[in-house]
Amino acid sequence: MDDLLLEVKNLSLHIGTREGPVRAADGLSFKIRRGRVLGVVGESGSGKSFTAKALMRIERPSQIKGGEITFWSDQGPIRIDQMDLSGPEIRAIRWGEIAMIFQEPMTSLGPMHTIGQQIAEAIMLHEKVPKGEALRLAIEVLASVGMPRPAETARQYPHQISGGMRQRAMIAMALSCHPKLLIADEPTTALDVTTEAQILELLEAQQKARGMSILYISHNLAVIAQIAEDVIVMYLGKIVEQADVRTLFANPRHPYTKALLRSMPSVDHDPDGRLATIDGAVPDPLARPKGCAFHPRCPDAIRGLCDVTEPPDLAISETSSVRCHLYSAQVTRAAS
Repeated sequence: MDDLLLEVKNLSLHIGTREGPVRAADGLSFKIRRGRVLGVVGESGSGKSFTAKALMRIERPSQIKGGEITFWSDQGPIRIDQMDLSGPEIRAIRWGEIAMIFQEPMTSLGPMHTIGQQIAEAIMLHEKVPKGEALRLAIEVLASVGMPRPAETARQYPHQISGGMRQRAMIAMALSCHPKLLIADEPTTALDVTTEAQILELLEAQQKARGMSILYISHNLAVIAQIAEDVIVMYLGKIVEQADVRTLFANPRHPYTKALLRSMPSVDHDPDGRLATIDGAVPDPLARPKGCAFHPRCPDAIRGLCDVTEPPDLAISETSSVRCHLYSAQVTRAAS
């Protein structure tokens, strides 16, 4: 328990629509340890980003409908899910103890203010220092993330710098108040592979230097393999598998995890062959399949079971679990 930084228990997030509520997250439970990187992987529409934003109480348009989010702050354990969305308690935590790198920095950085002004604003809010000192600290943190000519960049606007530099500026802003938890929501999606590698190296170096935890969201399992120590796999608002990164890649359990891994290119793949694909698409959340949500796409689905009954979350070991009927009998036999 001493190394626990954040714990989510049975979290449910709903989005109100004209057709009815959509379950963006459905009974999620996971833990983030101090100084470790938790990777979250899944196709678009699995609820990864909604879940991450809920940890900072910026979940709108979704709303927390159930569950608990406990964060171990400097003042001890606090229930984030019970805080007012715009109250002083959560505002002190946002960017102070929990910070976030958003998927597209061009839409996250304000176009009317310079890079330095935007970072300095976050510093002044949480560090209570005058504007001149905040600007100096902003330049320092830009330099710490490898920004070329940090003093000059601090005077520039987001549209005046490249995509890679904007992402470094976003990382600098997130790190400016020394957070305990950094949430990175697909921070390299719009970048070329060379810049992506540089950003990943930067995040790894900053995580080790600062001893902070990272929640890293991606649809790219190769990136997750490089940066994460623990992994959760999401599908249509549920966690279908979680394990440490070595176990997940060496011995994946859920058919969805296996399908994701098969779709990854590898060095021994036949250059003339086609990559494996997952049949179908993530279902419409307003028309969720009965039983296991993955069964219409699953090659191992058991007729009369997977299409009727939702599988339970089964503990395979102390560090891994899977939500799949294929393992129900195995777990039952091992327990008896």
